[in-house]
Amino acid sequence: MVSMEEDNHESPTKLNKYATACALIASMISIIFGYDTGVMSGALPLIQEDLQINDTKQEMAAGVLNLCALVGSLLAGRTSDYMGRRYTIVLAASLFFIGSIVMGYSPSYAVLMTGRCIAGVGVGFALMIAPVYSAEISAASSRGLLSSLPELGIAIGILFGYLSNYTLAKLPLHLSWRIMLGIAAIPSSVLAFVVLKMPESPRWLIMQGRIGDAKRILQLVSNTKEEAENRLRDIKAAAGIDNSVEDEIVKVEKQSHGEGVLKELIFHPTPTVRWMLIAAIGIHFFEHATGIEAVILYSPKIFKKAGVHNKSKLRLVTVGVGVTKAACVLIATMILDKIGRRKLVLISVTGMIAALACLGSFLTFINNRAESPLWALVCSIASTYSYVAFFNIGLAPVTWVYSSEIFPSRLRAQGHSIGVAVNRLMNAAVSMSFLSIVNAITIGGAFFMFCGMSVLALIFFYFFLPETKGKTLEEMEDVFSRKKKMKNRAEVDLKNMGDV
Repeated sequence: MVSMEEDNHESPTKLNKYATACALIASMISIIFGYDTGVMSGALPLIQEDLQINDTKQEMAAGVLNLCALVGSLLAGRTSDYMGRRYTIVLAASLFFIGSIVMGYSPSYAVLMTGRCIAGVGVGFALMIAPVYSAEISAASSRGLLSSLPELGIAIGILFGYLSNYTLAKLPLHLSWRIMLGIAAIPSSVLAFVVLKMPESPRWLIMQGRIGDAKRILQLVSNTKEEAENRLRDIKAAAGIDNSVEDEIVKVEKQSHGEGVLKELIFHPTPTVRWMLIAAIGIHFFEHATGIEAVILYSPKIFKKAGVHNKSKLRLVTVGVGVTKAACVLIATMILDKIGRRKLVLISVTGMIAALACLGSFLTFINNRAESPLWALVCSIASTYSYVAFFNIGLAPVTWVYSSEIFPSRLRAQGHSIGVAVNRLMNAAVSMSFLSIVNAITIGGAFFMFCGMSVLALIFFYFFLPETKGKTLEEMEDVFSRKKKMKNRAEVDLKNMGDV
């Protein structure tokens, strides 16, 4: 039976410095991806002007990275089970390095798309592996903070991208967007070497039977020897290894390279695993179905529709989106382990609904006027910032923390990769269709549509997302077990009857 003692033996208020450093390094790959997302908002108009492409090709250039990331995320689950979490991060950084070089060179639209496809596969690997690695080296009390660092990295990267737009757009047209996209190769190459100094995930090592290596790493990422021993005992029990075994290397009976996992996840799941998969797919689906990519990628067009026409002011107000996102994700990382995943995401989506309703209303009002009144412009910008704030205070970080922590060790990488694939599919769908949707139902109508999707998201999260705060990774199957919940409820009812 899996031990429930980890939370009692660890120091819940003390953050392990070594584990934090490892999670920060792993999250650097997310900064690089975030940079690409942010910089594309300013690069797209320059690419359109330089390469003379229409709106459809512009949407394709924006969205193809996410379509390829879908492929990368599906490959990443099995890859990380086979070669380990650390080398998968190295592979992600290497692919993004190659893609950035090709994008920076880009003499034509076709070459640009090739570079974005290569980078996209790397993005898929990065988005899958960074939260999983962070979750697997973290203690239960700090897992929310460390697992949300990749989302913070994305926010910081997007802000850097916006700032790059603001500064590099002043260069000659043929250089500006190429430097914007190509410069990401520098941190990608550095990261690929730095990650090699990081330790492997102790949970992955135990799945390979490498008990001695896992024990040594757990001693580094735990605050006390007792905590490390308790974590080792829980992980061994979950992997089906007898805790009386003290050998450095043991033969693991279960398949350890991810074989047969998809069958267990999709074709013959237990009720508990099915619930986990529905929760992971649902939260990733709604993260982008609620429209955040439209705001991040096309914010200059949104603000232009609202009435900001000066190019310099347009870039400056777009930087405000990046600042808001980064600040709110930073706050979320600090409160996620205190407030809890479920409560934070419900508050987040409720605020998003209100902000999207206001944004849709103000943009519709402006769209029906010859000139935009100042108050309507200010309210549109404020509504956009409010939406970004509410999204990033809850739904953004919780999505990645939640789906990286709920699956059992043997299913975690590939289960999370399915969620990431859905995430990238929805991201691509929004980024590649937003301009067409605006042309069909107006920009105000587009945000009313996202508001409706947010209402559906709130209903889904209320019924399908149990709280996971403070639970060890080995306790998640109990959290998602309906029989366990019914038993606990019956015990409470019996106790209440006895008190009466």
